Amino acid sequence: MEDWQAAGFGLYVHWPFCQSKCPYCDFNSHVAAQIDQRRWAEAYIAEIKRTAALVPGRTLRTIFFGGGTPSLMEPETVEAVIQAALSSWNAANDIEITLEANPGSVEAARFAGYRQAGVNRVSLGVQALNDTDLRRLGRMHSVTEARAALDIAQASFDRVSFDLIYARQDQTLAQWEAELTEALRLSSGHLSLYQLTIEDGTVFGERHARGLLRGLPTEDLGADFFDLTQDLCNAAGMPAYEVSNHAKPGQEARHNLIYWQAGDYAGIGPGAHGRLTRDSVRFPTAAERTPGLWLAAAESPLGVTDMEHALTPEEQAIEYLLMGLRLSSGISLARLSAMLTHPYPATAIDDLESLGLVHVQEDVLSVTAKGRPLLNAVLEKLVGAL
Repeated sequence: MEDWQAAGFGLYVHWPFCQSKCPYCDFNSHVAAQIDQRRWAEAYIAEIKRTAALVPGRTLRTIFFGGGTPSLMEPETVEAVIQAALSSWNAANDIEITLEANPGSVEAARFAGYRQAGVNRVSLGVQALNDTDLRRLGRMHSVTEARAALDIAQASFDRVSFDLIYARQDQTLAQWEAELTEALRLSSGHLSLYQLTIEDGTVFGERHARGLLRGLPTEDLGADFFDLTQDLCNAAGMPAYEVSNHAKPGQEARHNLIYWQAGDYAGIGPGAHGRLTRDSVRFPTAAERTPGLWLAAAESPLGVTDMEHALTPEEQAIEYLLMGLRLSSGISLARLSAMLTHPYPATAIDDLESLGLVHVQEDVLSVTAKGRPLLNAVLEKLVGAL
């Protein structure tokens, strides 16, 4: 069995277009006045077929439409992509097909179209449950629209997740406690809860560099926000199965688990990344980021996907450490050693275990509740020992 089969195979489809660019966002998203959706659908289909020729005979466990704002895609476009994927690979009996949506672009008829196209899970970018902070975050929807979108999504799909950002400007712990309590009441089983981070190359990054982004929490207060988040979600029966993702048992995002558990995934669309294994050699893929250039390449005979440079065993092991230890379930030390072709050095693990930051049980290495807020330092220690 090749290593990737421990987690399975998925397809990521990147839709790069948004109605507006959020000031905190560093994703590959663009605002466009007009989009030829038929042309884009044909380009996605061509790339899926080319990728399937590189890794044929796979069982496809998940499809994920990310962005950008995939809910700006016409249902017919989504259906064409799904059908291309299902005709290119074998589909798992319980295939998960997720589409990200912004509350402002949600309509009942459009969601019915997505459901008919094959989508069975939706992830809503709510981000905040008060209008003042939504405006500060550059969001175009209101809380009323977010609630309506959530109602439509939950009426249309069995599995619905939504995102919130916390540790926002001038936010207090009491305010977040009230907001998260409401979110847990509204949730149908999965929440993605992200602490606001200021990324270079974003509007917020520029403002922060100029001292114009006031009211951000101190490091200690940020840690308090994180602890409060864990306490409330644990009490509600939705513990963190990953650093920023909380779910009731069985409601975990299967597509994201493929990433975190070092499975294979095809990345289709501008800026999309992938990991594909051929003959037990793992290759990273990264597509052209500019939408127009990607489209032209996808329409050319050569296509987009490049599999010329393989990951070294050490690079593969580093990725497994960095991604897998984000999961509460941890990683397999035997699998890590197999990637390296030699046992992982035990000293680094012993040092961290003596500090109560990691835990080893039989073959499994995991980060403890005490170590989770210090995850970056833990990972730095473990990667440095390779």
